[in-house]
Amino acid sequence: MVRYAYYPGCSLEKNAAAYDESFRRVAEVLGIELVEIPDWNCCGATEYFSLDLLPAYALVARNLALVPEDLDEVVAPCSACYYNMYKTDKNMAAYPKLAEAVNEALAVGKLHYDPGRVLSRHALDVILEDFSLEEIGTHVKKPLRGLRLAAYYGCVTVRPAGHDDPEYPVRMERLLETLGATVVEYTLRANCCGGHMTQLDADTAYEMIYYLLYNAAKLGVDALVTACPMCQLNLDAYQGQVNSHFGTDFHIPILYFTQMMGLAFGIDPEALGFGQEIVSATQVLEKFRNPPEEERKPRRKRRDKDALPMPEPLSGGG
Repeated sequence: MVRYAYYPGCSLEKNAAAYDESFRRVAEVLGIELVEIPDWNCCGATEYFSLDLLPAYALVARNLALVPEDLDEVVAPCSACYYNMYKTDKNMAAYPKLAEAVNEALAVGKLHYDPGRVLSRHALDVILEDFSLEEIGTHVKKPLRGLRLAAYYGCVTVRPAGHDDPEYPVRMERLLETLGATVVEYTLRANCCGGHMTQLDADTAYEMIYYLLYNAAKLGVDALVTACPMCQLNLDAYQGQVNSHFGTDFHIPILYFTQMMGLAFGIDPEALGFGQEIVSATQVLEKFRNPPEEERKPRRKRRDKDALPMPEPLSGGG
């Protein structure tokens, strides 16, 4: 059993509860013990860092200071949470005056954080770096044959660099292949989903989301698979508004990679949070349970040198 401190973050308690539920179930299968940080608080998302840096760093450092002393790694499924914790630790180490100011703020709550004590990691990194694809494959009971899936990382999951190609990552594709799915090459995999632009400039946000959905639809995917709650929220919750805005009829479920792992591991879909999505994944589950006859046989693995499709140009309508 491998133990990690666990930081769920605000999204995984509400709109991304399916991510939390599926990650916990997959972790059990892999032999991961998640020790939730006691009394954790919001990481501040992106807004705090654009308003006042010291309170923003102090807010994040408080969570790092609360990591149990016997643990030195914390895993966060949310890309923004992971990035904020990683950035806070690195910047406190690089700028002693910042660390001093942050710890002065933490001292009010009788806390202290020494930069470098805790390594912040994304859930995707933990699963794909601490476990080989071969190990993961041994847990596959119900391969995802018949499902055409495209991986969508978004722009934050691939940062910081060092884990994969930040512009054209491939790890989630390899994972989906291991799970038995037909992986569709999605060239927009690291494009931004618009983040909180939906609250600031809806027209611009809808255009960004439209571009992502349009190209996914052209590829005939059954679902987009992501590792970021913000990406999932924007493409799922605003898909209806995008359809109304552009006169399109997209119906593309946006699911978490942990949900797909759970399905392949034989875990009940309800326990993985299926049904919580806004764009229903019912057809995905039906196809998973009843794959086309030709998909029930093992397929040849995709070659790295296979040609990659280029994204369609953005137009004003569907």
